[in-house]
Amino acid sequence: MSDTIHPTALVDPRARLGARVRIGAYTVVGPEVTLDDDVELGHHVVLEGQVTLAARVRIGHGSVIGGVPQDLKFKDGTPSGVRIGEGTVLREHVTVHRATTPDGWTEIGRDTLVMGLAHVAHDCRLGDYVIVINYAGLTGHCQIGDRATIGGLSGMVPFTRVGAYAYVGGMAKLTADVPPFVLVEGQPATARAINVIGLRRGGMNPADRRALQDAFRILYRSGLAPARAVERIREEMPATEPVRLMLDFIAGATRHGIVKGALGSIEETEEITG
Repeated sequence: MSDTIHPTALVDPRARLGARVRIGAYTVVGPEVTLDDDVELGHHVVLEGQVTLAARVRIGHGSVIGGVPQDLKFKDGTPSGVRIGEGTVLREHVTVHRATTPDGWTEIGRDTLVMGLAHVAHDCRLGDYVIVINYAGLTGHCQIGDRATIGGLSGMVPFTRVGAYAYVGGMAKLTADVPPFVLVEGQPATARAINVIGLRRGGMNPADRRALQDAFRILYRSGLAPARAVERIREEMPATEPVRLMLDFIAGATRHGIVKGALGSIEETEEITG
């Protein structure tokens, strides 16, 4: 099957196009763009600056990828770009801005879904299998771990991190880091429970899920400061890989620290069968 490029599309001859690329009406593809095999661009899409889309990426109508960062410190002409991994889908009117530093990249991993009208700002790093729900706003330098979910209409301050398998509820206001596997919600967002449903769907075994729930109780229910809670978890609990990942994430927390616990937190228990 050959490329399908709508006659109204403006594709710079210096752009590099793989096999079976499809480009919709009135779409603009700049000179520094690379489209791998089977990429599909909808109508009225704009790709500008250094943009690299891996195989099978799909970009929805009206999206703008590689635009100038909304950062007053950004200097025009800075050579930076956007990279998007295989199989990722960006739906209608998504915006992804390029990085602010020379040779820097805003990066989205593979098989990720960014739903309509969401925004991924400059210098963000999104892992694999991430879901960003409609209207979510990721500000500059945010990091989202593999298989995390960012709820609709949620927002986060710059340099915030969300760990792997974490779940951020809709309309949440993130002002601190979210440890891996933790479910948060609220304004500001607070820790509610371990994301048991997401871990089941991801194939984590029952013993590891229960160990994370035990660690969560110490971290958020014991009344201890985070540093002392981490010490207690290390002293009292077996060093399973998920628990180790959680503790390593907390140790590397940004200046925001980690989200606080919520009074009356929900806690989903495991079924007897796991």
